Amino acid sequence: STGNIIWGTISFIPKFTQWELGRKMRSLLILLECTEVLAITIFSLVLSSPNDAYPSGYGVDSGACVQTGDKLIPLRREVYGNGRIFDITHRFTPETPSGDSEEGIGQFLSLSMSMKNGSDYNFSVMKLAVHAGTHVDAPGHVYGHYFDAGFDVDTLDLEVLNGLALLVDVPRDKNITAEVMKSLNIPKGVRRVLFRTLNTDRRLMYKKEFDTSYVGFMKDGAQWLVENTDIKLVGIDYLSVAAFADLIPSHLVFLEGREIILVEGLKLDDIQPGIYTVHCLPLRLLGAEGSPIRCILIK
Repeated sequence: STGNIIWGTISFIPKFTQWELGRKMRSLLILLECTEVLAITIFSLVLSSPNDAYPSGYGVDSGACVQTGDKLIPLRREVYGNGRIFDITHRFTPETPSGDSEEGIGQFLSLSMSMKNGSDYNFSVMKLAVHAGTHVDAPGHVYGHYFDAGFDVDTLDLEVLNGLALLVDVPRDKNITAEVMKSLNIPKGVRRVLFRTLNTDRRLMYKKEFDTSYVGFMKDGAQWLVENTDIKLVGIDYLSVAAFADLIPSHLVFLEGREIILVEGLKLDDIQPGIYTVHCLPLRLLGAEGSPIRCILIK
């Protein structure tokens, strides 16, 4: 080995010099070993990076695609990392519900350039309501003067949208009132709460028709949250955090102080209540009072 050759050469050198050279050569060997480990690590990362970047259909051993004849069909996942990462964003489809439609959002993607029509590449155009599917509300959503002043989704605090969050189950037989909020016993210091309600059990986000009977916050529930908790991110499992009967009043209470961020239309199926890390990222749409948002939970 390299080490034996080096030490064999050193044995013919005077003792003092041999000791000095030995010390230096030991350092050199350690450096070479570390360099080798580093090279192997980098090489492993290079080999694994396609799976990390494209977890739902790429990579040799991802197991995330199906070969059917000449067709390669990607499988779509909701859970990653052996149950550690949950995608809590609903997939956009033509039947994704929207508050302004009984037929869902419709065909929201169109190909303005298509390889099938002779183009060198595919190029899609998207037309989408900003309050459809999983999305976020900015203060300008219900306050005209905030909208005019520029309090859009680009001004939302990413620190609020990312961090420890508590997922709680709400009693299934009622809207979220002050009484319900008290019964949840959410500790002081909790800044982000995701409220799972009867909406998830009824699978309302999977129905294209907007359903006004969804569960949400009544005005007194919103007021209690603002006045008695430290919550700054309110997440819920339908298109509005506010119950339909208090649609505007509850929004006004939540957004008046410009401190609370509302994330609506979350996908909270089959996830245990408890503490997670949430990551939510809206698009930087200058001037928009709402935006589609991608949210994940990490256990």
